[in-house]
Amino acid sequence: MEYDALIIGAGPSGTAAAAILAEYGHRVLVLEREKFPRYHIGESLIPFTYGPLERLGLIPKMKQSHFVKKFSVVFMQPDATSSQPFYFFTRYDRETVAQSWQVVRSEFDQMMVDHARERGAEVKEETSVTELIREDGKVVGVRAADKAGNVTEYRARITLDCTGKEAFTAVRNGWRMRDPYLNKVAVWTYFKGSKRQEGIDEGTTTVAFIPDKGWFWHIPQHDDMVSVGVVAEGKYLSRDGVRDPKEMFHREVGNNLWIKDRLSEGSSTGNYYITSEYSFHSKHCASPGLLLVGDAMAFLDPVFSSGIMLALKSGVLAGEEIHRGIVEGDLSPEHFAGYGAAIRQGLENMRKLVYAFYHPTFSFKDVIKRYPEAAGEITDCLSGDVNKDFSKLWDRIREFAPIPDELPYGLPLAA
Repeated sequence: MEYDALIIGAGPSGTAAAAILAEYGHRVLVLEREKFPRYHIGESLIPFTYGPLERLGLIPKMKQSHFVKKFSVVFMQPDATSSQPFYFFTRYDRETVAQSWQVVRSEFDQMMVDHARERGAEVKEETSVTELIREDGKVVGVRAADKAGNVTEYRARITLDCTGKEAFTAVRNGWRMRDPYLNKVAVWTYFKGSKRQEGIDEGTTTVAFIPDKGWFWHIPQHDDMVSVGVVAEGKYLSRDGVRDPKEMFHREVGNNLWIKDRLSEGSSTGNYYITSEYSFHSKHCASPGLLLVGDAMAFLDPVFSSGIMLALKSGVLAGEEIHRGIVEGDLSPEHFAGYGAAIRQGLENMRKLVYAFYHPTFSFKDVIKRYPEAAGEITDCLSGDVNKDFSKLWDRIREFAPIPDELPYGLPLAA
C-alpha cells in the first residue's frame, strides 16, 4: 500500500501532522521506534501552544486532564529575590491563551498518539526506520524494521522527518548546523513532596539563576511531582573533575537560595539525567519527497519552554501545507518555502530573546524600566506569539545586549 504521507516519529510534531492529514481523509502512516507511553523531557507548555491544540481539537481533553494549570513564569535571582511574575492573563484571555499547562510528557504524548489514531492515522510502534528510499533523487519512502528485525519497505507521496533532536535526515544529509553560541548542558531529576506554591501560582514555571548565566528550571506537575534541572556550560558543571550527574545537580542547588528552599523538603525519585542541550538548525526544511518538522528541523535552547509549541505549530502547519499540496498536485520542495519561512521567523525571534537572556549583564527588568511599553512585546515573545515583527523590541534590547543575525537556513532544497 502506498500512503499519502509517511511520518517518522510519533512525538508532538509527528502526531499533530498525522492528525491533520488523517482528518482530511489522507492515508497516513506513522512509524515510531519506541513503545508508548515512553519517557521524554520537556514538560512546560507556553500560552501560544493553545492555537495548535485548538486546531487539533484537543482543548477539551486538556481542560479535563489532571495536568497542572500554568498561568505565569517568574525569574528568580540566586539570593531568592524575584521578578514580578509574568502573568499571561494581563495580556491574553484568561480562559483560552492565558491558561496553559505543565504536562507529563509520557501522558501528553500518549494523548497525541491516541488522537492521531482517532482521526484515522495508522501508527506502528516499535518500528525503527533504517533508511530513506530514494529514486531519481527523490525520497519515495523508507525501510523500517519491526522489533523482530523484519524489514519492510513503506512508500508514500511525501515523507515527514519528525524524529526530534535525533534529526534523522538532517544528520544523514549533512544539513545539521550547530548554533554559534547556544551550547549548554542540562542535568535534571524529579522531586516528590517538595515545597510548592499555592493557588494560581501552583503551576508557575520558575527560572532560577546560578552564577555564570546558568539557571534552574522548576516545573510543578500533578501527583505532587516537580521537574527540576540545571542548565549551564558543560565546563562549569563539570568543574573540579565532577562527572556524576547527581553530584553536579546537588552542587548547584546551593547556588540558588530559592531552589535550595524548594528542595529542602521531599526527595528525588533517584534518577538523574544529563544531556547536551545545544541548539542546532537544519540547512533545509525540505527536499524532493521529504519535509522536516519540529525539532528535526531545528532545536532551540529550552530556557523559555518553546519546544512543544514550536513542534505542534510546525506539525499543524506541515499537515495543512501537505493537504494543500495534494489538492493542488504540488508536493515539490518549492511548495514548502512559505512553511520554512514561517517556522524560521518564529525560531529566530525566540532565538534573539534567548541570546539576550544569556548575555552576562542582561535583564528583562532593566529593559522594562527604561521602556515600560516593551513589557507587552517581551511577554508576547516569551508566550510564543513569535510570528510577527519585533524589530522595535530588538532595537531596544540592543542597548543592553547584542542580538544575533538571522541564520541563512530553512529554505527548501529543490531538485
